[in-house]
Amino acid sequence: MIHKLLKGKKIVLASASPRRSDLLKLVGLNFIQVPPNIDEAFTESDHDNPKKYVKRIAYDKCVFISKQMDDDCVVIAADTIVYFDKKIYGKPESNTEAAEYLRTLSNQTHIVYSCVVVSYRRKIVFDIAKTKVKFMELSDEMIDEYILTNEPFDKAGAYGIQGFGSQFIEKVDGCYFNVMGFPMNSFFRLVLGLLAHG
Repeated sequence: MIHKLLKGKKIVLASASPRRSDLLKLVGLNFIQVPPNIDEAFTESDHDNPKKYVKRIAYDKCVFISKQMDDDCVVIAADTIVYFDKKIYGKPESNTEAAEYLRTLSNQTHIVYSCVVVSYRRKIVFDIAKTKVKFMELSDEMIDEYILTNEPFDKAGAYGIQGFGSQFIEKVDGCYFNVMGFPMNSFFRLVLGLLAHG
């Protein structure tokens, strides 16, 4: 179990995300949370390779915090995006943008990519998870009411699967926790590889 593998080690979550924090607590980890200060903006070329983008951002987060810690510290970072019709959907910056995202995803199947990166003793490993999510058809009234909950604004694609947004989801094909922003099985396998024999 992961809490035994990491027992006695200093763990840092390189993220401000309350969802990622909750998931690590769920599996019994004690850690400190230090949000990295990096540029997460994407360019037009990033839309052509979403996996490369999400890996770059997760790596940048991990390296940014790792440089501030000692080598025996386990640093965990992640990044999550929604991808649909050859376009990356990050966190919306306004009500208008959130509504636009949700109208686009309505009655469609999109992809969620997350990259998890773990560093320990100058070794860095990563994994990218992919999940397909099918939305029901959303009316303008549904979208407006959802935006009033304020849930869309710190989440890729303008929705949270673990909250009010769960009502819109017809089907999930892949890791549920990936859609939350932190694929737990990917993380477990990464830690096994880093620490099981060390």
